[in-house]
Amino acid sequence: MAAANVPHTRIMVGLVLGAAVGSAANIAVSRGLLDANSLGWVVRNVTRPIGDVFLRLLIMTVVPLVFASLAVGVAKLGDLGKLGRMGALTFMYFIFTMGMGVVIGLTLVNIVAPGEGLPEDTVLRLRKQFDTSKNSAKAVPAEFGVQTFVDIVPRNPFQAAVDMNMLGIIFFALLVGIGTTTLSAARAETMLNFLEAVGDLMVFIIGLAMRIAPFGVFALIFSTTAEFGFDLLVMLGKYVGVVLAGLAIQMFVVLPLLVWFLGRMNPWVFFTKSRAVIVTAFSTSSSNATLPTSISTAEKELGVPAPIAGFVLPLGATMNMNGTALFEGVTAVFLAQVMGVNLSLAQQAIVVMLSVLTAVGAAGVPGGSIPLLAMVLASVGVPPESVFIILGVDRILDMCRTTLNVVGDLTAAVFIARTERGRVYGEVTDSAEAPPAID
Repeated sequence: MAAANVPHTRIMVGLVLGAAVGSAANIAVSRGLLDANSLGWVVRNVTRPIGDVFLRLLIMTVVPLVFASLAVGVAKLGDLGKLGRMGALTFMYFIFTMGMGVVIGLTLVNIVAPGEGLPEDTVLRLRKQFDTSKNSAKAVPAEFGVQTFVDIVPRNPFQAAVDMNMLGIIFFALLVGIGTTTLSAARAETMLNFLEAVGDLMVFIIGLAMRIAPFGVFALIFSTTAEFGFDLLVMLGKYVGVVLAGLAIQMFVVLPLLVWFLGRMNPWVFFTKSRAVIVTAFSTSSSNATLPTSISTAEKELGVPAPIAGFVLPLGATMNMNGTALFEGVTAVFLAQVMGVNLSLAQQAIVVMLSVLTAVGAAGVPGGSIPLLAMVLASVGVPPESVFIILGVDRILDMCRTTLNVVGDLTAAVFIARTERGRVYGEVTDSAEAPPAID
């Protein structure tokens, strides 16, 4: 999938200008310097429609992108099953690290509660604003219980798509992926080509949406700050701090411990030799674009044999999204707080599960996780359109979470290289290419 050329500096400019102009308009109205009816007309007939078109371009990709990405991932994992132990260990490592990321993020966002504190009338007006988009999702919070497992199986997959029933769509995608592995080679290849083409088309649409993002973000932020004032921007700053803190804990505490205990490598050596990958991931915001650098670094600097690097890292660029899972979990709870939606611990457990599963289906390109985040929001009763609140700061968060994603892939390669030494290494086991041990 080709990465979209996201104009991140212009998105930031759109955010700043929209916030400044909208806040100034709000202050002017409150002081009687600007007619409230005139400002309302501009919001209703100009800025909000522009922002809604931008959001709809993103949200329209959600269902086909999730379905195609997960189905392809499962179909390819069926082939990986032939590799037995290595495939199972790799997959379990991915799930464990992503789960850890979401738990860390949810812990922080519940402690700090960056989305709480808005006046009640502001919350009510926000919810009323987004209630106009009822076709996007059913705004009914998911409850965890026996019925949750029953509802995983959709009566009609097309109706599940219309309702943005996340669990039903994921279940159907998993069955399609598993079923694809049972087809003849020719039919399986045709099916995979079709699903991958659908995914590529959705990435193209996301790319188009991101090209107009500066105007969409300006319109959305202007509309919100003009109507609700500066309070939302203060909360946005707290939210960014929570996400970055969670990413830092995962990056500099959890992953080094895994490298030390599971990979038997000195974390300082690991990070020193991974500098090129870190810089590439941060600057491109794309796991796919960083993949060649990751493979080269794993083989030449970290001593991971080529068969293992060629197996773990491409799979990780598709499935192992530590930072994305953490980001989705924090953002879902933050926006629920902003919108006045109280999520129970059971509902947050659903957020953990959905964040991990949708992170697996996230496209390894800039902005690829935003449509999937909208689906997580819909599943816990938060209007998916509220995702616009974080779009202006998403680029810097995308750079940081992509870096964590890619470094997580490298830790997996080091771990698998150690566990498979002798099985895959063969004669390389005692050579200079073996992973460096802990000093």
